[in-house]
Amino acid sequence: MVDLAEMLVTMAPVPMSKAFFTNSGSEANDTVIKMLWYRANALGQPQRKKIISRHRAYHGITVASGSLTGITANHTSFDLPLPGFLHLTTPHYRREARPGESEEDFATRLAQELEDMIQREGSETIAAFYGEPVMGAGGVIVPPATYWEKIQAVLARHDILLVADEVITGFGRTGRMFGCETYGIKPDIMVLSKQISSSYLPISAILLNEKVFEPIADQTHAIGTFGHGFTGGGHPVAAAVAIETIRIIRERDLVAHVAETGAWMQDRLASLADHPLVDEIRGVGLVAAVELSAAKLSPAVPLAAGALGKRAALHLQNGGVISRAMGDALALCPPMIIDRDGIDAIVAALRHALDRCLEELA
Repeated sequence: MVDLAEMLVTMAPVPMSKAFFTNSGSEANDTVIKMLWYRANALGQPQRKKIISRHRAYHGITVASGSLTGITANHTSFDLPLPGFLHLTTPHYRREARPGESEEDFATRLAQELEDMIQREGSETIAAFYGEPVMGAGGVIVPPATYWEKIQAVLARHDILLVADEVITGFGRTGRMFGCETYGIKPDIMVLSKQISSSYLPISAILLNEKVFEPIADQTHAIGTFGHGFTGGGHPVAAAVAIETIRIIRERDLVAHVAETGAWMQDRLASLADHPLVDEIRGVGLVAAVELSAAKLSPAVPLAAGALGKRAALHLQNGGVISRAMGDALALCPPMIIDRDGIDAIVAALRHALDRCLEELA
């Protein structure tokens, strides 16, 4: 565990001080929330407890992390989100932009929305802003140009912490070791899971900078304990698997491989843009989503939300490719060792699945 902590702190894209281990992304984000509240109390700022997230964000499904999550299905009938969890507009340019609004103008408006929320709530009540570099379960939402630059400028102006949820994007998925590097994000806290062990064993990690850690340490010394932890957190077997996973990523230069094959995948997926059922293709590195719609058909075919995605995912699975239908978006997240031939096979199977759907609708 000590070796893994040193490895993670050293490889972080911005200066980090400490690592804290949990067993899943949900547990990690739940722990971060408690740390943020603990830190606020340590600083004598008990009112600084609110956390800002985004609609369609996914940060887990425990009571606290589920409140960070901005997906209705994870809230309905669970009495979530809890009070104090705030959600902003999804940074999805195609869906959320106003007519004639450029990507940069859209990003400027979202940054102003954040500024307005902080002013309305009171900056002294906001503990942190939480975000995935690329939104995963919400539909593989790639941020618009200048989005993270503008968001960070607002947070810096109000001295509000930034938490980067790298559970999906960490360890090479975007073509850089961390999604924060891809988008120029400088977080105070990073949350890592999934690819840290290639998901062979459950493990997650939280990286904290000194600004976050020092007040927590001071409060712990004052009261005599940090009363939080999990039985399996930092398990030596899981830690050993994580260390070996990271060594393999480095030895095989998989991050550079993802940068090359990811560009190939994004290019090959773009060839599907003229298909009658394709509404949008978005992604970065080796993660992408193909959004489907029957609206372009003549006459347009009325379908319930998610029906087309579910049908296409079934045809794709029958063709040998497992995808995930997130509503009407098909998510693609192939293994980082995939080569160009494998990507070509995925795209061919996807085109065949879409053609089958088109035949059925006709």
